[in-house]
Amino acid sequence: MKFIDTPHDAWHTVGGEDGPSPHPVARDHQLLTLAQWHAVRETWPAGLLTGVIVPNNVDIETLEADLTRLSLVVLQFPKWVDGRAYTQARLLRSRYRFAGEIRATGDVLVDMVLLLQRTGFNAAVLRRDQSLEAADRALTFFPGHYQGDVQEPRPVFARPATTGTPEYLNAGAAI
Repeated sequence: MKFIDTPHDAWHTVGGEDGPSPHPVARDHQLLTLAQWHAVRETWPAGLLTGVIVPNNVDIETLEADLTRLSLVVLQFPKWVDGRAYTQARLLRSRYRFAGEIRATGDVLVDMVLLLQRTGFNAAVLRRDQSLEAADRALTFFPGHYQGDVQEPRPVFARPATTGTPEYLNAGAAI
């Protein structure tokens, strides 16, 4: 998982004095609100590196037709206890086969990074008080999982023993 250093990020929102610009100029690495994207998607040329910010209360299905044109989907966690963005990410990866970057923003804590990765996120902007080193460590705490996820959809009992699954996770193994 990639952890984003916001001041050095290539992606930038498009705003004006009064908030988001309603019709931004077409350029690479524009990070648009959903309203901005809907306003320009018919006129922007294909092939631009474009990202969209999706609130966690939006049905991710509304982006289905646009996913081939998007390089980045930013999903928001307004509070760390609000997990709707996990479902959005899982749907993007498993149902819609989105291959671009899915980034978590908002109230993102170190404790969330493993689940973020398992549900399809491949980038995150940690909350300011969170440690990058602790987040990297959190991704290595568990060598395997019983349940399937977006990286390995099969549960442990359905995986062949040659997948590198630790012995204690193999079905029927003595603990």
